[in-house]
Amino acid sequence: MSTELTAVPDVFDPRQYAAGVPHDRYRILRDRCPVAWQNEPRVLDWSAGPGFWAVTRHQDVVRVLRDSATYSSYLGATQIRDPDPDDLPFIRRMMLNQDPSAHGRLRRMVSRAFTPRRVERFESLVRHRARTLLATAMDRAGDSDGICDLVPAVTDDYALLNLADLLGVPESDRGLLLHWTQRVIGYQDPEEAAALTLGPDGKPVNPRSPAMLRDMFGYARDLAAHKRRVPADDIMTTLATDPELTAPELEMFFFLLTVAGNDTVRGAAPGGLLAFAEHPDEYRRFREGDAPISTTVDELLRHHPPVLTFRRTAAKDTILANRTIRAGDKVVVFHASANHDERVFADPHRLDLSRSPNPHVSFGDGPHVCLGAHFARLQLRVLYEEFRDVWPAPPEPAGAPRRLVSNFINGLKSVPVHVPSTR
Repeated sequence: MSTELTAVPDVFDPRQYAAGVPHDRYRILRDRCPVAWQNEPRVLDWSAGPGFWAVTRHQDVVRVLRDSATYSSYLGATQIRDPDPDDLPFIRRMMLNQDPSAHGRLRRMVSRAFTPRRVERFESLVRHRARTLLATAMDRAGDSDGICDLVPAVTDDYALLNLADLLGVPESDRGLLLHWTQRVIGYQDPEEAAALTLGPDGKPVNPRSPAMLRDMFGYARDLAAHKRRVPADDIMTTLATDPELTAPELEMFFFLLTVAGNDTVRGAAPGGLLAFAEHPDEYRRFREGDAPISTTVDELLRHHPPVLTFRRTAAKDTILANRTIRAGDKVVVFHASANHDERVFADPHRLDLSRSPNPHVSFGDGPHVCLGAHFARLQLRVLYEEFRDVWPAPPEPAGAPRRLVSNFINGLKSVPVHVPSTR
């Protein structure tokens, strides 16, 4: 195997993602070694790991995501890096890191709060927010140098404030949601992490460890107590008043919804707007009504999935794409690679806002398919519709986008564009 490994491109190092998703490397893996062993060296002060299998073809990614009996979310959780063994029992309490039937029970419970009917009621609020953020950003740019950075000016606040409304977080506390998200999601990025918290052994402390989540969980308990006293039409009220949900489960739900609920849209929305800038002909088709909004949203999600990878652990010896995988091996699916698999998508690197069918895996597949996909699609649909109404021509880049250093989240930190002089 060692001879073969020298020809296998690395898709682990999070630093390479700051330059863009490594689609050239993904294609080599899909064509030559669709289930490829990846080394896991020490990077950015994080200790080396044992390595993992990278799964890059669409059919194999779907197979892994659907077969929870073979590929477990529970055994080693769902991040590439192995958690500290002392933290693993704690991390396993999250629904994301469970297998059926425990996962199914929690999913059914939270589904009662996260219903399409409740989400749909937010559409008018979301539309007003998108319209206001875009207008404010354009006015401020017009008053200065004519350049608007769509991430801090529009998409960050859009995702954060929508989630806060859905959860029922008071306006005065909403900055906390962004702080917690950046801490958990941006820990691989030196800019986002700023200064890593070090443990007694001098090694970085995992941002998902109990010690690093203590303040978030304390807030979740206080908010739940408030919702029991003063109920409202929001998700935290529903969860806090559910007699079947334990206090630790509620805390984990708050963590999951805060981080995943925010960063799904926070990652996808600027990716879609950047695609408009990079593919002006497709944006014109969208503005002229030649590309339906439903297929537009899905194609932009395929093109720029918010999540790059998820990890499973083999529960037993198995074979995948002619590779022998041993029980205990880490198996990591690569969503952006699956979404650009030539075996499934014709001309996959061409943005086609009318593409149909479009079986992308940007929201996952199988029992762990994203619970908030309906809410995310609604937000993206509304944002793109409102952007289309105020941006008469394809957005013109005003500099290179800046990307998150992460092999997990397909994040954009900056998307500067010129604001049109006439609207």
